[in-house]
Amino acid sequence: MTNKTPVLEIKNLCAGVASQEIIQNLSLTIYEGQVHAIMGPNGAGKSTLSHVLTGKPGYEISKGEVLFKGQDLAKLKIEDRANEGLFLIMQYPVEIAGVSFMTFLKHAINKKRAYQGLAPLSAPAFIKLVHEEADKLNISDDMLKRAVNVGFSGGEKKRMETLQMALLKPSLAILDEADSGLDIDALKVVSKGINDLNDGKRALLIITHHQDLLDYIEPDFVHVFANGHIIKTGDKTLAYELEAKGYTDFIKEASCKSC
Repeated sequence: MTNKTPVLEIKNLCAGVASQEIIQNLSLTIYEGQVHAIMGPNGAGKSTLSHVLTGKPGYEISKGEVLFKGQDLAKLKIEDRANEGLFLIMQYPVEIAGVSFMTFLKHAINKKRAYQGLAPLSAPAFIKLVHEEADKLNISDDMLKRAVNVGFSGGEKKRMETLQMALLKPSLAILDEADSGLDIDALKVVSKGINDLNDGKRALLIITHHQDLLDYIEPDFVHVFANGHIIKTGDKTLAYELEAKGYTDFIKEASCKSC
C-alpha cells in the first residue's frame, strides 16, 4: 500500500466509439510519482484509453467511473482536463500551419496560469523559461520560430511534445507511443526530458508496443493489455517476457491460466 494520493482512478470502465465497446471492465489506479506502462498488440484498445481519458470527441464512457485527482473526469471539459494537469504526448502530433511554436506555447502557458488564478508571464520571463527547457532537448531557436510541427521529422515532433510537457508540468502525462518515429539519439533525449519531469509527485502512463522506451524510463508497473482490459500486471521484467514470447503466445498462455 502507498500513502501517496491517487492521481487517476479507473473503476470498471467500459468505453468506446460509434457504439463499439472497446474498453471492457478496466480498473487501474495510478498514484502520484508512479510510472505505469501499458503494453499490448495493435487493436487492444490502448490508444482508445488515451482518447477516452483526454476527451477526444466521439469516445464515450458507457459504464464505470474515472476520477482524476478526485474529480469525475467525464464531467470536465477537454480544456479543463488539460488545465487540471492531464497531458498527452500524441502518437501522431498534429500540424498547425501559420502558428509559430513560440506563440502556441505562450498561449498554452498563460491559459493554464489564468485557470490557476495567476498573472501571465512577462515576455522576458516566458522567453527565458522556454529557452531553458528547449536547450535540454536540443531544440534550436529556428525550430521554436517555425509553425507548429510543420515540416518536422518524427523525432522533432516528439521533442516539441516533450517541451510542452516540461513547460506545463502536468500531474499526469500520458505517452501514447511516444517512442514512435524516434531513432536512438532522439529516444535518449526525449526519455531524459520525460525523466526530468518525474519529481515524485507527477505520474506517467506509458502506452507502447515494445520495451525499448522502458530501457530509459523505469516503470513501477507493467500492464499487459488485450481485448480492452488488463490481463496481467508485473514489474519491468514482464516487458522482457512479452518481448521474448510475443503477444500472441503470451495472451494465449494468460488466457489458459485464467480458465
